[in-house]
Amino acid sequence: MPNPTNLKVFTDFVCPWCYLSTPRVDTLRRKFEIEVEWLFFPLHPATPAEGLLLKDLFAGRGMDLDAAHARLKNLMAAEGLQFNQRTHTYNSRLAQELAKAYGVVRDALYKAYFEDGKNIGDIEVLVGVADLAGIPADAARQVLIERTFKDAVDADWEQARRYGITGVPSFIAGNQKLVGAQPYDVLERFVIAAGARLR
Repeated sequence: MPNPTNLKVFTDFVCPWCYLSTPRVDTLRRKFEIEVEWLFFPLHPATPAEGLLLKDLFAGRGMDLDAAHARLKNLMAAEGLQFNQRTHTYNSRLAQELAKAYGVVRDALYKAYFEDGKNIGDIEVLVGVADLAGIPADAARQVLIERTFKDAVDADWEQARRYGITGVPSFIAGNQKLVGAQPYDVLERFVIAAGARLR
């Protein structure tokens, strides 16, 4: 029997469009014989430990943050996702390392940031997220303090560079690349073109 089609998904936990795409990818996985490989990308790698105000992050871009939030909130609701008003972005590097160690925390990390507005760059916040996902707190803290999965995330960032990825979410299947939070039907056509079979 042929192997499932590999779908690489480059993502970051502070990217609302990545959060929006997660239910669509889950639907793809249920419907098609695909193997989803979650890879990480540095969206705002220079964000300080205490975070950065969104109004400062987007300063000079002429963006109406309230209007952008309202639009995203409606899109998220259509996917069954909660999306609450945030004031800050945070450094997601340690969250990426935690998710490399324990993939089960992926959805909980998105929720911690986009629903609860938590600083997912803070080790104790991350330990709490891991604990809620069933990961022993001591094990999660050790991964974060010892940076056990630093090299694995470095490898993801390098792979993103090799693929020429400059934004997320980005999808790779076969020799094709698709960028942005695409509607579900576009993602479906994308994996079919890469040879994915229905389950």
